[in-house]
Amino acid sequence: MREAKIKGISDEVTSLLQSGGIKPSKPERPKLEPISIKTRWEMARLIDHTLLKPQATRGDIERLCQEARKFSFASVCVNPCFIPQCVDSLQDSGIRVCSVAGFPLGANLPEVKALETKRAVDQGAQEVDMVMNLGALKSNDLIHLARDMEAVLQAAGPKTLVKVIIEAALLSDEEKVKACAVAQWVGADFVKTSTGFGPHGATVSDVALMRKTVGWGMGVKAAGGIRDFQAALQMVEAGASRIGTSSGVRIVGGE
Repeated sequence: MREAKIKGISDEVTSLLQSGGIKPSKPERPKLEPISIKTRWEMARLIDHTLLKPQATRGDIERLCQEARKFSFASVCVNPCFIPQCVDSLQDSGIRVCSVAGFPLGANLPEVKALETKRAVDQGAQEVDMVMNLGALKSNDLIHLARDMEAVLQAAGPKTLVKVIIEAALLSDEEKVKACAVAQWVGADFVKTSTGFGPHGATVSDVALMRKTVGWGMGVKAAGGIRDFQAALQMVEAGASRIGTSSGVRIVGGE
């Protein structure tokens, strides 16, 4: 999609949100720059080491945390019930604990997502990956979509990173631009491609489109189906600033 069309769609979103009383939020954060990765260890610092399978055990989570310590990943990303275990296991490591809200469908009520988020933060999560309301976007109800995101952002507070999962595999390019524009307007820290439970995960073209939409004022997380170093590198070169994967050890050459 050409940049002029992206800007046109983004401007329409901005106008609609303003007329609907949605105030812009511009959190103070350093402007990002394109990332150059030369080694696997540099890649490790971009990886959210992820285990969101419903059958994950405490032993699986402990292994995830130990791998994160060994390879210095950016974070571990787990279901909410495992937050306390991860906080304890990763104490003094510098590795962040990430969890999810409205996962994986995004169809929960905003107040339910907000409660999930508050409980996650209270238990020690430093990052929350929320699934947006895809039905609201598909219905072109961008006010509801924005309120859904705002509920999580308010519950998270200013010190918690919030990533908005748009489930790009289910969207048209125009819808992807709209979703990213709304997330940026309400002050989310990242937009994220996928839950890993959709038809497919991240694609280079989706990451590039999302980066073109939001510029370098916020993060873009590529997630889903990224299983080796070359695939992760392609995502970074397309504009990703974080990689969500359950294959972090393989990516950094640990197996």
